[in-house]
Amino acid sequence: MKQSENKDYTAVNIGPLDEIKSHSLIHPISGKEVKGKVFLKELTKASGTEISFNALPPKTELGYFHIHNQDEETYIVLKGSGYYQVNEDCFPIEEGSIIRVAPEGVRSLCNSSDEELVYICVQSKMNSLEEHTTDDGSRVAYDSKMKAFV
Repeated sequence: MKQSENKDYTAVNIGPLDEIKSHSLIHPISGKEVKGKVFLKELTKASGTEISFNALPPKTELGYFHIHNQDEETYIVLKGSGYYQVNEDCFPIEEGSIIRVAPEGVRSLCNSSDEELVYICVQSKMNSLEEHTTDDGSRVAYDSKMKAFV
């Protein structure tokens, strides 16, 4: 895994999407090895989000339902298809599907396809985003001759 950083950024390369399944970790609650998952908060030194890349093998399910106390999650499906369930609602998902779940939503997913289901999960404290998009940005001039920000 490649990484570079300074005081203003941390850059990490976890490798190609097709190799997400080579990552694994010990789940902090179950104590079991989870293959095809890599958390980015600590790797990137993030302070406002937890992001994970995930790969679920064909014809398998996540294996548990869960909720959160304060954090909402947004799931972004990059590859594959299956079903996502929130409370009693179960609906199909596929490449391009995006699902946001409130903390109290009981959630899980399954891969019903013959290919790997690859998705990103972004977790952040609900209602914590005070400014977003262009509201939180300011343009900074760059002088290409001086190769410096002015």
